[in-house]
Amino acid sequence: MHRFVSIFLLIASSCLAGDAMYELLIDDRSSAGLVSNLGPEWRFVGDGVMGGRSAGGLALGQQDGRDCLRLQGRVSLDNNGGFLQINLDLGRDGPLDASAYDGVELEVFGNDEDYNLHLKTSAIWLPWQSYRAGFRAPPEWRRIRLPFAEFEPYRIGKPLDPGRLERIGLVAIGRAFDADVCLGRLALYRNP
Repeated sequence: MHRFVSIFLLIASSCLAGDAMYELLIDDRSSAGLVSNLGPEWRFVGDGVMGGRSAGGLALGQQDGRDCLRLQGRVSLDNNGGFLQINLDLGRDGPLDASAYDGVELEVFGNDEDYNLHLKTSAIWLPWQSYRAGFRAPPEWRRIRLPFAEFEPYRIGKPLDPGRLERIGLVAIGRAFDADVCLGRLALYRNP
């Protein structure tokens, strides 16, 4: 009887763990501030660093009863601008080795606009370089998976190396529009 109970408890605990066995949690908004589960803080960057005219910011918010980070503002193409971004350094002591994972999973609530997720690695030197994947943020909470294979190099001559991740950014970019997107959870996932 003990053996049966032990096997049952092992199976039940595996089922309860579910996806947790196959992910690295980056942020689930369990902190009350800008600190991620990994430790570093989220920050906002706008195209004003290059003379652009986009205006926006990062705020702590709530959407449908869930805590979230909110990227909000107006993306403008004036004066060679065109982006608003919130980003997070992934490693405290060098790059994060994500080579055991298949991609990035995020939970977002938006205004039915298209956004990007940008990754930077230790192989990138110039600020405009990144690996980019796009997604639509609907006006409801949605879980989105972006496989590493779908991240396209932008002004980089080599493919993404997930073993050298340094930064991740949620970005409103490329066209004039009102950005309003909430990030409720961010993780790396591995397919079972």
